Amino acid sequence: MPEMPRILVTNDDGFSSQGIAALMEALEDIGELWLVAPDGEQSAVSHALTLDRPLRVRRVGERRFAVNGTPTDCVTLGISNLLSDRSPDLVVSGINRGGNMGVDVHYSGTVSAAFEGVILGYPAIALSQVVGEGMSWDASAALARELTVWVLEHGLPKSTLLNANVPLGPPRGLKLTRLGVRRYTEGVVEQRDPRGRRIYWIGGGEPVWEEIPDTDFHEVAQGFVSVTPLHLDMTGHHFLDELKDLRPTFLDHPNGDRSTL
Repeated sequence: MPEMPRILVTNDDGFSSQGIAALMEALEDIGELWLVAPDGEQSAVSHALTLDRPLRVRRVGERRFAVNGTPTDCVTLGISNLLSDRSPDLVVSGINRGGNMGVDVHYSGTVSAAFEGVILGYPAIALSQVVGEGMSWDASAALARELTVWVLEHGLPKSTLLNANVPLGPPRGLKLTRLGVRRYTEGVVEQRDPRGRRIYWIGGGEPVWEEIPDTDFHEVAQGFVSVTPLHLDMTGHHFLDELKDLRPTFLDHPNGDRSTL
């Protein structure tokens, strides 16, 4: 009898979050699930890897582990140590409480955890749910199940993950998208603490997204599920030819002497 697919599940909201519980329930009969997730909130930590202190892993159930580290730590530990007897067939990160679209994917611990799976050589999916009054995990859990089954059957191109975002309310359908553009009206908000000292809040303003068709922000705002393939290669290939005229003058100096520059 063939082995069930092994799926590594993680997130950035913590191992006890509602989103990861909904994800685990949706995938429980698809494969052998291993949950390795942070022991607390780790949102917006991007691709941080803990190098300055040891990590502690706490077993919270059968194939269930909480880590006092980042989402990237969890994937690294899971694949290299906790699942060392057999590698995962897929890494699934989510379901995040809040969307991860446009440039926000660079800050997202959810997306970065999926990217770590890709870096280590495994297909990965990142899933996020837009939040608001009346929010339900049902649609995002159903999407997680369908995407997982599809990727296990078809695979993904090398160095590629799927980033999925589910709108608030019943989805109107699914759109394949590219990353959108969003800016924050107040990047940093300055205030005073009770002692009169200056303090700063990053990202304090309301975000504004550009209404560009076929982008994740636009389609999710229109009520569609957005699925965007993301690639590890961030090279600006379109600009390489223009850079061929670059001739740094310091290369003309013998032995790298830049004192006359």
